[in-house]
Amino acid sequence: MGRSQNSFIKKQKEKKKLQKKKEKEEKRKERKENNAKGGDLSDMMAYLDEHGNITDTPPEEIVKPKESIKK
Repeated sequence: MGRSQNSFIKKQKEKKKLQKKKEKEEKRKERKENNAKGGDLSDMMAYLDEHGNITDTPPEEIVKPKESIKK
């Protein structure tokens, strides 16, 4: 009876080990798929508005009239 119980425990340990390995591999694949590193530069940009607040939208470009140069 000692041998059969001993081999049963070994089988159970092996099953748990394989299950943990499988879960670890699944987590690794999920992290790799959902990785946000190396995103677009535009996603990482931050802008300052006219009041000094940080915003993620670029400011509207305002064209200033050119002043005439006097000699």
